[in-house]
Formats: sequence, structure tokens, C-alpha cells
Amino acid sequence: MNWDAISFDWNQVRAFLATVEEGSFSGAARVLKTTQPTIGRQITELEARLGVTLVERSVRGPKLTESGRDLLDHVQAMGEAATLISMVAEGKSQEVTGEVTVTATDLFSASMLPGLLVPLRQTAPGIRVRIVASRDIQNLTQREADIAIRHVRPEQPDLIARHVGDFRANLYAATSYLDRMGRPKTPRDVAAYDFVGNADPERLLAPLHNMGIPVHADRFVMSSESGVVAWELVKTGYGVSMQPELLGDEEPGIEKVLPEFPSLQFPIWLVTHRELQTSRRIRIVFDLLARGLSDAMRKAQ
Repeated sequence: MNWDAISFDWNQVRAFLATVEEGSFSGAARVLKTTQPTIGRQITELEARLGVTLVERSVRGPKLTESGRDLLDHVQAMGEAATLISMVAEGKSQEVTGEVTVTATDLFSASMLPGLLVPLRQTAPGIRVRIVASRDIQNLTQREADIAIRHVRPEQPDLIARHVGDFRANLYAATSYLDRMGRPKTPRDVAAYDFVGNADPERLLAPLHNMGIPVHADRFVMSSESGVVAWELVKTGYGVSMQPELLGDEEPGIEKVLPEFPSLQFPIWLVTHRELQTSRRIRIVFDLLARGLSDAMRKAQ
């Protein structure tokens, strides 16, 4: 540990994090039970100690600078660790009980969530998790779910969203299909193959065209609203599909259609409502998922 490098105060970091999450100095002052000038002073002191500007002050409120964005993931990790330290010290994590509903796509729910939630049984065994496999962000706004994992940032102002990283996707097909059809040598060759699509296969046409694969809509011979069903169609050998690399690289009998083809990146957002600030059980599950997702994406790079 480089102790000399740690020259800032936790209260300063906490003021910065609360300002980002609440969107204003006044909001940060409210949740931290202090005053707006105190929040501003703590952030100024943090900037001075770090030697960077973290937020730009304006009449429209604070706005993150590039340096602030670069540091945000690390600051959020500090906040999560501080929360768990306090709860473990108080013996509260074992005492927290109740249900937390997590919503994600059916493919993500089936392939990722079981592994991500394993540590919860040791950290807070009193929390019961209900998984809702759905693409609808309304699950959150109508309080049908507590936490959502999505690929787009929600626009609703009453939701809290954290970008935890980016997954990579690529073109995959069953080895049996490529043995039968032959392996393409160029992206243009792939356009002549059969494709398997998800909920709206035509949305994939423009990205594929931009990547040098001029595929037409009639090449999508199979599709499904269910990501799990679409994945099973790929494994059965119906054709080519854009799938997460974390899934495709680990599946026996599946291979990348073009080994050197560049990956398509898509963001992962962890979304919840304002109750995150007051509900211990939602905070525990939210922080656990944030760490697990971040770790999974780092390992996949």
C-alpha cells in the first residue's frame, strides 16, 4: 500500500460522490445532512489535494469534468466498500431481511445472474431475490422491480443509473453449421449466411452494414423475442448471430464466425430508484451486482 498517495479525506470523497448521485450540491447536502457551502468546500479541497478539477460549477448545477468521470468508478467502489464495512461492523448485513426484485433480459437472467448473486448468500442470507426476465424499464418506474440491468441509460429523472462497463459481442455460429456451410474468409462473405435474430433483428442490419457485412433482412431465417430461445437456435445450428463474447467464447460447439472480426461493444447500466438511498437490502444487492459486473467485464478484456 502506497500510504503517501492517500492524501485526501473520506468526507471530501463522500461529498463528491453524493453530488454526482444527487445531481446537485443542495441534494448532496440534504442526504449527507450538512450545508451546501460545506459540500462545495469539501469538493474544492478534494480537487486541490488531487490536483484536478472534478466538477464544473455553473448556474445549471455541477457538471462532471473528464477527470471527474475518470475517477467516478473508483469513488463509487470506495462508497460501496465503506457501506459494507459499516454494515459488517454493526453486524447488520446478516440481519437485513426482505425481498429484492432484479430485472434483466431473459438471456442475462439465465446466463449471468445466478453466478453474480452467489456471494449474497454469505453476505446477507436474509435477503430473498426475485428475478424478473424482462426488457421493460417500466418494471422500475412502476415499482415492479427494485434493480434493473439494461443496455441503455434510462431517461426517467427519478431513477439512479450507474454505468458499470461495457460487454463485447461478436458473430457466432455452431461448429456444425460452419462445417456444413464452410467458414467465411471476409466480412462480405458472411452476408450470404443464414442469421438468427433476437427481438428486432432488423435493428442489427445497420451495425452489420457499417462493419462490412451487407446482410439483408431476408437472411434472418429464425428469430425470437426471447434471447434464451435465440441462443438455443444458434447452438442447434440455424445460422449466425450476434451474441455476448462472455457467452459465446465459453460455449462448447460454438465458434466465432470470423476470429479477427472486431467486437461490437454495448454498455451495461445498473438502474434503481431513489429508495437505494434508504433501503439497506436494495443497497446490498445493488453494490454486489456492481462489483460482480465490473469484475466480469475486466476479466473478459
